[in-house]
Amino acid sequence: MSDIVTAAVEKLNEKIDGGFSAGTAKFVIEGEGAIVIDENGARASDDDADVTLTADVETFQGMLDGSVNPTAAFMGGSLSVDGDMSMAMQLGAALV
Repeated sequence: MSDIVTAAVEKLNEKIDGGFSAGTAKFVIEGEGAIVIDENGARASDDDADVTLTADVETFQGMLDGSVNPTAAFMGGSLSVDGDMSMAMQLGAALV
């Protein structure tokens, strides 16, 4: 597992303290790995999910630190979403 994924799992667990009850979401960080978020919190995993969000390292880190708005990243093409769009929006709101 990459250092970026390890750090992202820690940061996501801080942001979604108590887990993400809306379903199962996966972040794919290009060239680094994947993170699954569910009612148990975030963990490094490439399991199937209801929605998959894919971004490069810079975009993903920006979403975590608040310098990149997830909606703007999606509209600008630096974040792709595959699956349940409403769940992706809920996750985006939970990360702010």
